[in-house]
Amino acid sequence: MITLSVVVPVRDGDPYIADALTSLVRNVSDTFRTEVIVVDDGSVDATPEVIDDFRGELPGLSVITNPAPVGLADARNLGLKLATGRYVTFLDGDDWLAPGYLAQLVSAIDGLGCDFLRVDHVRADGRKRETFRAPEARRNVVLSPRDSILPTDGKTMVDYAFAWAGIYRRELGELLAFPSGLHTAEDRPWIWRLHQRARSYAMVSLAGVFYRRGLAASLTQIGDERQLHFFDAFDLVLAEVEKEFQPKAIRMFCALLANHLENGSRFTQEIADQFEGRGGATLTRLPADLVDDAIASFEPARQTMLLRLREEES
Repeated sequence: MITLSVVVPVRDGDPYIADALTSLVRNVSDTFRTEVIVVDDGSVDATPEVIDDFRGELPGLSVITNPAPVGLADARNLGLKLATGRYVTFLDGDDWLAPGYLAQLVSAIDGLGCDFLRVDHVRADGRKRETFRAPEARRNVVLSPRDSILPTDGKTMVDYAFAWAGIYRRELGELLAFPSGLHTAEDRPWIWRLHQRARSYAMVSLAGVFYRRGLAASLTQIGDERQLHFFDAFDLVLAEVEKEFQPKAIRMFCALLANHLENGSRFTQEIADQFEGRGGATLTRLPADLVDDAIASFEPARQTMLLRLREEES
């Protein structure tokens, strides 16, 4: 049986996909091999040709090609369906791994015996490198995922939604699937479901994923209609969240809504109007006392912004 499947979704990744695949080559050896599943999500640049160049260097490489883009969530799901490894991890097409990282990742989860394992990561902005630590301070011990959801007003592991910063037992099945159709914020309902329903996890101090920041083509930099999927993602979170965790989920929604609005200069006027409308509508339908508590925890500028949205909708 294959030990590890690596799912690599990519779309128009010509400038970066070679770095990602080269880093995977540097993670295999005679004693450690992986299954690599690249999902080419409708690329129209030279991405397919670059991927083909690696077939001889990555014997475990398979490629799925989507004629038209389906989005990151569904691209990952296609890769998951083909995965046969005992474990699964993810690597986005514009990121890369440190040499030997995957073997360390497998060794860590083997040693701890948990359902999934989370790790720190390195943020790369040009030549700048900064290690970003996950919120969980308890390291190298098996924990209940539910115990890392609260407190409401602090950063916790459901705030650390990067799917590529970890490794997961493939037997988790549908818990690993991403919500179909989402083109942004797909990690949010995914991480909430995992922490509410999985049995065990651990956090280790391993930072071998290099996350490339500041790319012009990144969805965090683009203000088109895909940004409205933020609300679809949180509709899923809020529909599934258990009562004891509701305050946390609602405060997270309010904080991220405010952050999107503060960075609204990337939106067209039409998208900005829709974003504010959906934001106000969501704030109005949520439990008023929990929304009040969430808004009261923010600085005055954010309080004013969110209260205005809610008042305009009510």
